[in-house]
Parts: sequence; structure tokens; C-alpha cells
Amino acid sequence: MHLHQAGRWLLHSGIQSPSGGVARYYLGQDERYLPVSTEITGYAASTYVWLYERTGDHAYREAAVRTARFLAGEAWDDAQQTFPFETAPGSPAYFFDCGIIVRGLLAVSRIEPDAELMRVATACAHGMARDFLDGATIHPIVELPGKAPRTHEKRWSREPGCFLLKAAMPWRQLSDDAILAEHWHTALRASIANHEAFLPGELVEEKVMDRLHAYCYFLEALLAEPHDAEAAAALRRGIARVGGYLRAIRARFLRSDVCAQLLRVRLYADWLGVEPLDERAAEHEADLARSFSLASEDVRLDGAFSFGARSGGILPIANPVSTGFCAQALDMWRAHRNGTPLQPVLDALI
Repeated sequence: MHLHQAGRWLLHSGIQSPSGGVARYYLGQDERYLPVSTEITGYAASTYVWLYERTGDHAYREAAVRTARFLAGEAWDDAQQTFPFETAPGSPAYFFDCGIIVRGLLAVSRIEPDAELMRVATACAHGMARDFLDGATIHPIVELPGKAPRTHEKRWSREPGCFLLKAAMPWRQLSDDAILAEHWHTALRASIANHEAFLPGELVEEKVMDRLHAYCYFLEALLAEPHDAEAAAALRRGIARVGGYLRAIRARFLRSDVCAQLLRVRLYADWLGVEPLDERAAEHEADLARSFSLASEDVRLDGAFSFGARSGGILPIANPVSTGFCAQALDMWRAHRNGTPLQPVLDALI
């Protein structure tokens, strides 16, 4: 049910522009879309591909291809061999955004083999190592055109951290290239070594919730290495930590993406034999994720999932990433409850 409602919103709400780019989100109170975001378009590419693979509906395939054409065309800076932030003049480049975009291009390449998409994805993956990787440290932001690392700030998206491991996953996906495979293992070991310090990381609860979202990226990436003893141990530890913080903070501020991310990680970890599923906790997270589904006469909201809630009140912010995460998590949960769990294909994880 949520899959089809969310899919309808992603196709028909206007969140995807004619260019193929996808807006960061829709603000219900202001009745306006935020500008197109290259990172969010990368997530949307992966979401449309997942919806196509789940349903066979060619409308999703067409939407996925539009996102990829936008990313490999308008968003890609071939001279710099990177994706500048939001395509604005003078923008820096973000390691995380680049990785999410490359994952989106690789997802589209599964259903639409295209030499140009693969060329851009591979060039960006190598550029990410060249521009951001300094030994075992991944700088989150580099200035353009000089590629100098931006000074780190005490803010999770602007300092090195374990969350960047999800954006490094293209190095593993393209690991037929021995150089990229080595970069993946360097990032994996460094992220495992420093992940404990990432939480709580802040004194303000709202900021801790934001960091839970980021930390779940780390857990998602660990799913790629279920047979690595250190990765499996960090995954088990991380699931417990995120669950604890979520329960402690949720009454005051809750992000829908955290609920969905944690539920997906639980299901994958169980299917991979890393951590037996806590059914009660998973059901609770599914109920929370479900509560963020928006029903409205406004097609710009109806079927989407809200970004979050404050003091129990759902925010009228239709978020395409939250929509993809929640729809996928609830579809996985439904399959689990029906006794027909989906195969844990990690590249399908949005």
C-alpha cells in the first residue's frame, strides 16, 4: 500500500522537475518546493530503480533514466571530474553527495546499460579518492576549483566521520578495480576504528537525532561486510545504540528516516545472519515509520512521507529521501511478516 502511494507521489507530485532533477523537499505550509538537489536526485535515482524492480512499472524506469541523464549531464563537471554541490557557481564538492550520486548512477545502469553513465560513475569514484582521501582520513568537503579541503567544523556533515562509509560504497561496488577495492578497505577499517565517538556527539537532543540519521549510514555500509568480525561486532553494537537513543529522544523530536534506516538495518542484519531480529523493536520502528505517511487532498503532499515530528506533531514537509527509505523499509517489513522476506541484495538498498 505505502509502496504504491509513495511511488505515485514521486511520479506525479512535481517533486521531480522536467529536467530530471529532484527537489530537496516540498514545504506544505509555504506551498513551495526547495530547489533541485543533486544529492537528493541521486537518492531518487536509486528509489525509482527499486520501485521499477519491485513493480515492473515502466514509469519508474523512465523517471530513473531522467534522473541519471540530469546527473551525468547538467550536474556533472567533466573538467573537475566531480559533482559540485547543487550545481551553483562557486560551490564546493561533498564526498557524501558524490558517493550517493554514483550509487544512483550505478543503480540506473542495472536497468539501462549505458556507457556514458558508467564512465561518469567510474570517473567520479576515482575522483573521490583523489580529491577527498588523505591517508585514512576522508575530508567531507573540498573547495573548487583548487580541491583544497575545507576546514573541518564541529557539525556532523562538515567533519570526518564513520557516516562517510556509505558514500564510499561505490568503491566496493566497482571493486573489480583493485585501486578502488583498496580504498574501500581503507575507509572500512578507519570507520570501524572511530565510530564509537560519533554518538552522541552533541548535547542538544535534536542534533543527536540528526547524528542518528548519519550513524545509520555507517550501519548500512557495514552490511556489505557481514563476514568481517569487526564489522559484524560494530553492526550489532550500533543497532543497540541507535535503538536506545531513538527511544530516549523520540517524544520530543523524531526523524522518519532514522526509523526506516534502523528497521532496514535490523532486517538485513537478520537475513545476513549477523544479528537475530528483535521483533518487538522492529515492529515499533515500523509503526513509527508508518505514522509519517501523509494523506492530503494536495497532490504535492499525498502519499509522501514527512521528514519528521516535533512533540508528536507531524511536520508538513514532504521529503523524497524519507519517502524512499520509509516505503522500502515498510515493504521489507511486510515481506518479513508475510513469511516471504526479500533477498538481501545490498545494491538495492536506497
